[in-house]
Amino acid sequence: MLTIEANAKINLALDVVADLTNGYHEVDMIMQAISLADRITIEPNQNIELTCTNPIIPTDQRNLAWRAVELLQKETGITDGVKIHIEKWIPAAAGLAGGSTDAAAVLIGLNQLWNLGFDNERLMQLGLKLGADVPFCIMGKTARAQGIGEVLTRIDTTMNCNLLLITPNIEVSTALIYQSLNTPEIKNHPQIDQAIAALKANDLECLTKNWGNVLEEVVFNKFPSVAALKQLLINEFNTDRVLMSGSGPSIFVLEPDLNKVESVKKLLPAGCFCAMTQFL
Repeated sequence: MLTIEANAKINLALDVVADLTNGYHEVDMIMQAISLADRITIEPNQNIELTCTNPIIPTDQRNLAWRAVELLQKETGITDGVKIHIEKWIPAAAGLAGGSTDAAAVLIGLNQLWNLGFDNERLMQLGLKLGADVPFCIMGKTARAQGIGEVLTRIDTTMNCNLLLITPNIEVSTALIYQSLNTPEIKNHPQIDQAIAALKANDLECLTKNWGNVLEEVVFNKFPSVAALKQLLINEFNTDRVLMSGSGPSIFVLEPDLNKVESVKKLLPAGCFCAMTQFL
């Protein structure tokens, strides 16, 4: 039996550069792996079998982890089954790559269990067939993601921030948010190059001056409660180091005043997921 940590990610910057003819968008992002993680156990089995501690997560072919097994079977000709259990700590549909990181963990785990000998580059190529975030979840740490998210460039940084991560109990469709985005009308783009330089220089103030997420405006218009949550965190922590991750609805605060965390938690809407975590 193998046990693998499947880490969540946040976006330290998310820009949409262009609309593509295939319905996708060309993006430019900074992705950061964080210590919040699902725990995946994998063991040999006659068939594919998937269980999960979160009852809302599908445990059939709708789950990317299941599809990761089928992908490797198809690529290698291996017909062995596998039993997968997901101990779920990452909120679902939260802009944190929860499904993608589980799939990445399965690819990494089966590479070991089946002695495939694939390097990370090969696993990332396979992961792209499952979703645009899967290659980053295999790479981990900090990276610039371009194209549809699959063109990855490692960012060497020693920055290690604590963050308060909050996910309101709201379902936000990534497809809906991107469909609602009017790319030519985006006015405030994050300054990706400057943000990367700040990460390399370990300059938190410069990072947060240049970061941003162009999907915030769309999400905030459709889900005013997410906008209200961000403003609450800005006000209570008296900081502008607050940003939405991905297509939401998760919001995070970098280096929050730890003396205020417990009192702020009491002000959050009912049903919010809330966790202190940190950069990997």
